[in-house]
Amino acid sequence: MNFNPSAFVDNLSYLLVGMVSIFIVIGVISLVTYIINKIFTKNK
Repeated sequence: MNFNPSAFVDNLSYLLVGMVSIFIVIGVISLVTYIINKIFTKNK
């Protein structure tokens, strides 16, 4: 087993796609939770 720095650099694009995907999923979950709270909470 050897360390190949160029392979690490090639995989950075996959790392970026994964991070952006996680950020989008968390944002969608937060937005849906906010909308559900606005719909189902009663105003006092």
